[in-house]
Amino acid sequence: MSARLRFTDLHPQPADMRAEVITGLSRRRKQLPSKYFYDRCGSRLFDAITELPEYYPTRTEIGILERYGNEMADLVGREALLVELGSGSSYKIRVLLQALKPAVYMPVDISREHLLASVASLAQSFDELEIHAVCADYSAPFALPLDVNGGVHAAFFPSSSIGNFDPDEGRQLLERIGILLGAGGKLLIGVDLIKDASMLNAAYNDTRGITADFNTNLLRRINRELNANFNLEAFRHEAYYNSVEQRIEMHLVSVADQQVSLAGKRFSFREGESIHTENSYKYSIEGFHALAGEAGYEAKRVWTDPDDLFSVHCLRFVGSSPELFGAVWRTGRVALRRTKAR
Repeated sequence: MSARLRFTDLHPQPADMRAEVITGLSRRRKQLPSKYFYDRCGSRLFDAITELPEYYPTRTEIGILERYGNEMADLVGREALLVELGSGSSYKIRVLLQALKPAVYMPVDISREHLLASVASLAQSFDELEIHAVCADYSAPFALPLDVNGGVHAAFFPSSSIGNFDPDEGRQLLERIGILLGAGGKLLIGVDLIKDASMLNAAYNDTRGITADFNTNLLRRINRELNANFNLEAFRHEAYYNSVEQRIEMHLVSVADQQVSLAGKRFSFREGESIHTENSYKYSIEGFHALAGEAGYEAKRVWTDPDDLFSVHCLRFVGSSPELFGAVWRTGRVALRRTKAR
């Protein structure tokens, strides 16, 4: 790695994945954590999804960033430690880097190989940028591996990834991000907006079947890494908009009665029974501002596209709920500890 590129590996251990998968499959309504979509193959498939004509969020969010990037930089501040959560291919941040001019860019992603490849490419394009990549599960508490002389922290949370968490989990995640940022820290966050169900259903059921491959790849990864024996042909992709919960749901539906072995355990599936693999909540601007307010943020500004499909918000962290989390500062590093079970 170059002198301006550093890497910290906080990747979840296989035992953590095994425990979460077993817990999810043992529930009456089976489910799997969507964060495990993103192995090397899953990350490549998601990149392909973002280029599909049906999938509007990525190109719409990029358009907002391109149009309003300088305004965002004015509000967020320059020369900050900029943390990007779920950085993926680090494509969207390229739109903002010239405007934000961070002192350090810290991409955080759960897919180690994809993260390393992305930051290596980014370092070639921005040879003066100091990059400290962190492989970590940002949905759980983790420590920033460095601080920039007590400078203002900022975070970028694109792609409406907040929608993968139910509102209560999303509020807690926003609180944890706020504690990482510190009082006065700024958060730029992408949020997908409520819209016509037909457009949403099309975005998650593309005609080329790439989203179906992305969904099924989760079982392929479990087979490979946890020595399971899922028959990928025995499950079909299903995604639909749940208008009551205001979310897209993704499922893998068993096409027959069957059993699957994993880590010495057997799991039975009835024909038509599903594994719930992902949610993608959609918000109104007012609804998201209410959620952010509960998490200790004040809304500074929101930008949307001309069709009001997507939004990017600038939030300022002003305080957290002390009964949920505590922040411990040691030698300029942030450490988190739970003070109340979820």
